[in-house]
Amino acid sequence: MARRFRYAIVDVFTDVPLAGNQLAVFTDARDLPVELLQPLARELGFSETVFCYPPAGDGHVRLRIFTPAAELPFAGHPVLGTAFVLGGPLQLVELRIETGGGVVPVSLEREGARIAFGWMSQPLPSVRPCPEAAALLPALGLAGSPLPLELYDNGTLNVYFQLPDEGAIAALEPDLAELRRLTSGKPLPALHAVCAAGEGTRWKVRMFAPADGVPEDPATGSAAGPLACWLGRHGLAPFGAELVISQGAELGRPSTLYARAVGTAERIERVDVGGSALIVARGEFLL
Repeated sequence: MARRFRYAIVDVFTDVPLAGNQLAVFTDARDLPVELLQPLARELGFSETVFCYPPAGDGHVRLRIFTPAAELPFAGHPVLGTAFVLGGPLQLVELRIETGGGVVPVSLEREGARIAFGWMSQPLPSVRPCPEAAALLPALGLAGSPLPLELYDNGTLNVYFQLPDEGAIAALEPDLAELRRLTSGKPLPALHAVCAAGEGTRWKVRMFAPADGVPEDPATGSAAGPLACWLGRHGLAPFGAELVISQGAELGRPSTLYARAVGTAERIERVDVGGSALIVARGEFLL
């Protein structure tokens, strides 16, 4: 007889149904055969699918996070979306979520009984120069990037490219096949190519990660935190300020992310990313 495995679908980084970034959350994956995790993520086809397990340490839940093509140690919208799914039944103000990148605390804000907003304290990214990322410029359709190319690693790998304005971001038509070829191990590992434009505290972003099975992402929480670090390190936005980041409009899934980095160019002390989310569906697999 087929076994039933239940999941919820969450739209993350939005307060409007059918916008934001889709996420599937299997709330109890203890009986799911491990060899089915990647096929289930591929079957659903969202940027990420998460599988929840009992905590291994002092967290409330442990996650495994899969794109359609690979497992990730950490990703932003899966952590935030899972907090919205579990925060209601657990009736907690803060959830401590164990990931492959460490324990991520998520503080939840409520309006009455409804969870309205969440802030997660992300793993602090390491930073190194990444001049080899210049190989991606032609595939992105860019002649160059004014800022030095740097790799920010918080469990996912993010490289940032500055564009002149939001119109240039919207007009991007990258060669996804070439990006996939370049980021499938040679010359670069699977990374997120993050293109950003804006000023002060308002920025528009598009992110491409075809090597992870995500041609373009509607909202990338794991890139929003390092974006605040990148902008602060290069004097484009003040450290400690709350950034408002728009993403996903070109995919018909507009998203709004909030991010702040506390510290200095030499030492990042804290990285927070926040947003809203909505549970829009529940279902089950019969396997």
